[in-house]
Amino acid sequence: MIKDKQYEALRRVAIMGNGGSGKTRLARALSLYLDRAPVHLDDVYWQPGPHGDGIARDKAIVIEEVRELSLTSGWIIEGVYGWLINVILPRATTLVFLDLPEDECIANIKARGKQRGESDESFQELLDWVSKYRERRNNWNSFESHLRMFEEFPNEKVRLRSRTEILEYLDRLTDR
Repeated sequence: MIKDKQYEALRRVAIMGNGGSGKTRLARALSLYLDRAPVHLDDVYWQPGPHGDGIARDKAIVIEEVRELSLTSGWIIEGVYGWLINVILPRATTLVFLDLPEDECIANIKARGKQRGESDESFQELLDWVSKYRERRNNWNSFESHLRMFEEFPNEKVRLRSRTEILEYLDRLTDR
């Protein structure tokens, strides 16, 4: 159970970070304490089903759906897509930035394996993309963009740099 004083700050939580940083895992853990299902931006952005895997949906439609989700009273939304996180930030009460080293993110992706019908080639592309998180410039899905959004966010914000810090954060929120 989340401590009462924290519950209001966690009414609308945005979680961002590199691929493999643990966004989904943290969102699931918070969802158990807050009694609300997490929204995974991958599920909103990509076509559903076995034949749509790897095909992006129309960005204008995705942006509108995410904007509508942000208007609801309580949510946990997680993803790497800075351009979609930016849509929800005006309504977010807490922003969590998972800033883990790329080698940890890559190890996590390798441990979870291929998802959404990924081919060997697309899986390798994902690993390469994750490894370049801090190198990308002028890209919404980069460390540079995530850090800027984090620094400018006016409400409650938390930057976690390791799996240990993530676990300690969850412990601080609960009555454990």
